[in-house]
Amino acid sequence: MALFAIGDLHLGFAKEKSMEKFGEVWKNHSQKLEQNWKKYITQQDTILLLGDISWAMKLEEAKTDLDFIAALPGKKICICGNHDYWWSSVSKLQKNYENILFLRNNSIAYQKAFICGTRGWICPNDSFFTPQDQKIYQREVGRLRLSLEHAKNAGAKQMIVLLHFPPTNDKKEESEFTRLLQQYPVTHVLYGHLHGENFWQNSLLGSHKGIFYDLVSGDRLNFCPQKIELLSVS
Repeated sequence: MALFAIGDLHLGFAKEKSMEKFGEVWKNHSQKLEQNWKKYITQQDTILLLGDISWAMKLEEAKTDLDFIAALPGKKICICGNHDYWWSSVSKLQKNYENILFLRNNSIAYQKAFICGTRGWICPNDSFFTPQDQKIYQREVGRLRLSLEHAKNAGAKQMIVLLHFPPTNDKKEESEFTRLLQQYPVTHVLYGHLHGENFWQNSLLGSHKGIFYDLVSGDRLNFCPQKIELLSVS
């Protein structure tokens, strides 16, 4: 049993939209994803999907993309991205896909750890932050707190946090997300959203105040899900 992660699949089997403007790595990316997934992931493994899964606008349009993911090996746990407009109520999504767990305002047990997370948002003082972003930013901080508290109340001694957006601005400054994470037994923070080397270099990577941060957007991984090595926690 192993744990893998990847974000930003941007599937579009029913709603074609090219991502090749972000580089050659996006050419035939769904085929590369499928090949790599089947090569490294078994039915006993779990894969974390960090949002921007489908270009679909409605759940009916996303069905082809979600069916594609559901048919791949392993158990899936996913969060919503800023382009996942098809994401409806979790109960409705869960009813349709038994082997995909949809994470929102809750947590999911994985071995001795708990998976927590939320979409996140652009952080204050980012180059792209506007006054209109403040309300959404605060709401997402609240949703992350709900998820972390859910795990805490279940007795979690180790938490793995999934975000779609980076937890800091493009200057890598502290945010309400990073300060909140420090209050819980979080060992890993995984996120996506960023495309292209110019943006990757502005992200928080590696160990920071005892938490390991990693960017797992699909193009950065060349659409090969990344294995996550968990720390031993007593």
